[in-house]
Amino acid sequence: MARRCQISGKQTASGNNISHSHVKTRRKFKVNLVSKRVYLPDENRWVRLRISARMLKTLNKKGVKSLMKKYGQDLRQLQA
Repeated sequence: MARRCQISGKQTASGNNISHSHVKTRRKFKVNLVSKRVYLPDENRWVRLRISARMLKTLNKKGVKSLMKKYGQDLRQLQA
C-alpha cells in the first residue's frame, strides 16, 4: 500500500538535505500516517482510514462528511 493519506492525498515529497558546507543531497519527506477507525452514523458502520496526523486533527474538528466532500472523496468507496 502506498504511503498516501486517504482523504487529502498527501504523499511522500522530495527535497534536499543541505550540509554546513551547503552541499545538497536528495532526501524524502515521508507523511506521518495514522490508522484510525471512524464511525459513519448515516450508514451505521465503521470505516478504517489511513490518514495523516494533520487530517486526523482536522477530522476531529470538522467531521468526516465535510472533509470527504472538501477533498472530493466518496464515502461509499471506503472499506470497513
